[in-house]
Amino acid sequence: MKLQKKTWGLLIAAVFLCTTVYIYEVKFQQHQLQIRSNNNKIFNFTEEDIKNISVKTKQHTLQFQQTEDGKKEWKMIHPKQATANDATISFLTNLLVTGESDRRFTISTSQQKDYGLNKPLATIKVILNDGSKHQIILGNSDFNDSFLYAKVDSNNQDAAEINISLVSKNYRYAIDREIDEWLKIDESLKNFKKTEVEQEK
Repeated sequence: MKLQKKTWGLLIAAVFLCTTVYIYEVKFQQHQLQIRSNNNKIFNFTEEDIKNISVKTKQHTLQFQQTEDGKKEWKMIHPKQATANDATISFLTNLLVTGESDRRFTISTSQQKDYGLNKPLATIKVILNDGSKHQIILGNSDFNDSFLYAKVDSNNQDAAEINISLVSKNYRYAIDREIDEWLKIDESLKNFKKTEVEQEK
């Protein structure tokens, strides 16, 4: 009977030890994944931090500002004054906040044309509520069309080398839109009806 009690005691101790080690390992791995994710993030701000966004493409330049009233709506302030399409803006801001870089590497400034960064697909600039500014410049797709080459917060034009990030192609889908697609649906319909009237005249 004494041996049986001792065996049970050892078994309980072994189970307790294994459980403790397992919990530690799980938490450690989660912590490491969180660190890795934070290191891969393109930007470190939240959607609530964003005050202004500008999107410059080869076709046009758009500017948006978040209203300061309780509604927290987005307004287009250039090229026209109108209420912005919340879904379209949310798609872009979510990318800016959660987007990660698959890989980073360094090139010489003279190599920018090889990555489409001398004549970029788009330049997205963000101004936060605290006044700080960030930007991402989008270039060509990579060799297997899985990612886009991008420059992030690279403001030193005289630098001999620049850092390049591989970012999601979703950035292209987020900004490759006609102007009316950036507007709230009722605003787009107004523009459509106005165009119809002008054509009839």
